[in-house]
Amino acid sequence: MRVAIVRSMPNFSMDVYADGVISGLKKVRPDWEIVELAPHPIDRNNPSLFLRARKYYERFWRFPNFVKSQTADIFHIIDHSEGHIVNWLKNQNKPIVVTCHDLINYFYQDNLHGAVQVPIVSSNLWLRSVQAMQHADHIITVSSVTAKDTNKILNIEPKRISVIPNAVEPIFQPLPENQYDCFRQKHGVSSETFCLLNVGNDHPRKNISTILKVIKILKEKGLPIHFWKAGSPLTDDNQKFIQTHGLEEYVTYLGKPDKQTLVKIYNAADMLIAPSFHEGFGITILEAMACKTPVITSNVSAMPEVVGDAGVLVDPNNAEEIAQAVCHLYSDPISYQKLAEKGLARVKSFTWEKTAEQIAQKYEELLQRTAEGRRQKIIMYE
Repeated sequence: MRVAIVRSMPNFSMDVYADGVISGLKKVRPDWEIVELAPHPIDRNNPSLFLRARKYYERFWRFPNFVKSQTADIFHIIDHSEGHIVNWLKNQNKPIVVTCHDLINYFYQDNLHGAVQVPIVSSNLWLRSVQAMQHADHIITVSSVTAKDTNKILNIEPKRISVIPNAVEPIFQPLPENQYDCFRQKHGVSSETFCLLNVGNDHPRKNISTILKVIKILKEKGLPIHFWKAGSPLTDDNQKFIQTHGLEEYVTYLGKPDKQTLVKIYNAADMLIAPSFHEGFGITILEAMACKTPVITSNVSAMPEVVGDAGVLVDPNNAEEIAQAVCHLYSDPISYQKLAEKGLARVKSFTWEKTAEQIAQKYEELLQRTAEGRRQKIIMYE
């Protein structure tokens, strides 16, 4: 079988997913030919209008036309934001699969503001792209929450949707203490300090403002606390809150670390705190648990699916409840260790081989259904 994996322009999250699926498929179906199709990369952060025009031409004309010219038994578009490519393929008589990671931009229509130069245009193009998924043969979603959103918002029947979760890369694993203790020392965090971590962007749905309220509460309680933020920097409003409440010594921004450094950060932190209001999945939860770092996360959206009973679920709007959960784990080493062990055990089931096996089975079902449909047409015309 020849499978065409249709990638997006360089994007950290989508690259992780594409790389994971491809590596997994090569292991579970070594006799298949996996072809990677990718657009020409164009710097998304460059303000040049010429480059912006080139990007739109590449995404919405040249690359889809290139994909259309390829030969494959099945096409898998790995990013719902590139769903418009379905319109170029739907007359090829080959099964088309799209992975929908989330529909967050539908709920948070300001999600693109600050990320693109013309948010109205980008929002409209995004909406048209995800609507094109209606013409795909099958949709893979990474959580049941996203599956329900896909059914409700795009009116795609549940029978055309499969929930196949993300996985975690093998690089995320527990490290010996001597490999990460120096990281704490470098950032002035003593062994007695209880270090909380959040990894991700600064969008309001990530709820960083509530994390800072938690830090304020814990400071007032006298806990030796520190908060690390990795990924997007803290917003101006966050910085103002920190200064107003004298939290400068309790908060450190770690920048956008590479993968190897991120593994050290997860290991060096005592806990991941991720009280998002909405996530399509929540990959940082898996990464933290894989590094044997306990997790406190929201009891809404997709987070309960990911963490199961291997983390602490809290109301993301309740800073006092979150602070109490931190206090409990800080003061009860036995509960802390049990939670760390449960997280490590749970994450072992989230492998790219397992994800790829489920995807491969879906490919085979679609191809069998397509073949049966062709046979029925032949019989009708005879």
